Amino acid sequence: MEAPSPSDILQLRQTLAETQARADRAEAEAANTRAINADLVARNALLTLQIEKMKRERFGQRSERSQRLIDQLELSFEEAEAAAAEDERLAAIAAARTTSVTAFVRARPSRQPLPEHLPRTRVVIAGPTCCPGCGSDRLSKLGEDITETLEVIPRQWKVIQTVRERFACRACERVTQPPAPFHVTPRGLFGPSLLAMILFEKFGQHQPLNRQRDRYAHEGVEISLSTLADQVGACAAVLKPLYLLIEAHVLAAARLHGDDTTVPVLAKVKTDTGRIWTYVRDDRPFGGPAPPAALFHYSRDRRGAHTVAHLANFTGILQADAYAGYNELFKPGRTPAPITRALCWAHARRKFFEHADLASQLKRKPELAPVISPMALEAVARIDRIFDIERAIAGRPAAERLAIRQELAVPLVKAFERWLHGERATLSRHVPMAKAIDYMLKDWPAFTRFLDDGRICLTNNAAERALRGIALGRKSWLFAGSDRGGQRAAFMYSLIVTAKLNGVDPQAWLGDVLARIADIPQHRLGELLPWNWTGQQDHSLQAAA
Repeated sequence: MEAPSPSDILQLRQTLAETQARADRAEAEAANTRAINADLVARNALLTLQIEKMKRERFGQRSERSQRLIDQLELSFEEAEAAAAEDERLAAIAAARTTSVTAFVRARPSRQPLPEHLPRTRVVIAGPTCCPGCGSDRLSKLGEDITETLEVIPRQWKVIQTVRERFACRACERVTQPPAPFHVTPRGLFGPSLLAMILFEKFGQHQPLNRQRDRYAHEGVEISLSTLADQVGACAAVLKPLYLLIEAHVLAAARLHGDDTTVPVLAKVKTDTGRIWTYVRDDRPFGGPAPPAALFHYSRDRRGAHTVAHLANFTGILQADAYAGYNELFKPGRTPAPITRALCWAHARRKFFEHADLASQLKRKPELAPVISPMALEAVARIDRIFDIERAIAGRPAAERLAIRQELAVPLVKAFERWLHGERATLSRHVPMAKAIDYMLKDWPAFTRFLDDGRICLTNNAAERALRGIALGRKSWLFAGSDRGGQRAAFMYSLIVTAKLNGVDPQAWLGDVLARIADIPQHRLGELLPWNWTGQQDHSLQAAA
């Protein structure tokens, strides 16, 4: 067989190079197309998310699924944005192998400056010592360009040694030594900032101690699970005086929001269903000066005896759902006095909305054709007009709220009552819409009590917001280990949620409280409450730093 000539080899190489170039160009163009499509998907996800957020801000909570919908949309946007960034980078790599294809570059909003409060570290790239053009060393600095990059330093562990020197008197031979500093837990193994982090991770971020132990071990610090649990128990004992002050503050309110949620509790062969109860004092909707606070309790079941015990000395207004366990509190012969009952319109609206929401019907019974009830749509529309009035008077004084309600809300509520009676007369007892109407009509005085008292809110959302973190955290911590663990969780939720209600960083607050609580007199403990806290004070950890 005749060997190929050099010219044939050259031609083959040229053909191969042209084929490779065409392949690279096709790959780059395909990568650009994928990047453009991914960018469009990300833009669409962002626009959808922004529209839903604007709807929520403009019109309020239009559906019971709105917050969950926004969470889902944020997750979808997160995935679409990550995919678009990945495809953009792949397109740039593919385009770099060609000379005829320009890589697709996504349009991005102008970058916001990095936070001013963060410390800056200057890294100076050495400039030339001579002119690259003529070689002269007569260079004069004209200025500089600064590129800022956000960076993080991994968490640093350290051991603080507290030294107490001993002295002997040469005259009387007496030995003296400064007293040992206070330690929150026995033998002072952990500092207050570390203890605060453990507590907040467990109860605020819903990270069980075994996961914390594993993460600390990865960082080179081995701490046994029993040691971590000991610290949590000891801190709960130290913080109890603050819990009692929060409890007294909450129960001194003229009006409370009450609600409960389920928590799985570890049993011998399976998990039981316990309850976490919350009572929230929040006077801000009617311009009250008292700071907000939340009180939590735990119980193994949902018997009404628990609410009776929780509110044994409370005599004000209780805003809650129609749970029958509260009924004992409203009886005329109750000691010291009956509690005034106010029901939640959001719960009532939800019962109508279920029959007006297409998506929820498909989710509950996908095998059945959904039916939108015109009666349910009308009920939701009427309730929403009352909600519009309430949003306009949020934060105003109670007397002003009452006057506006008497002028604007009373006619709407009376018309709504007449409409409910009229529609109910056309329905049989077993129709779902009849049950939704009966839910309101049988307790109509409790639903309309807000028309006679400007302090009462239209909904019980304050309590539901307080419980939201627990509902989200259940999937992380799986179950409470025991009844005692449930009680300790309720104890810590009271502290953490109260701090959040007052705009205070719970972890920073807990760290400062644990450092100072032993040295502060009993009559000044109120200074450590979240609404009186003014920021971290100097303590041993900061001094050692």
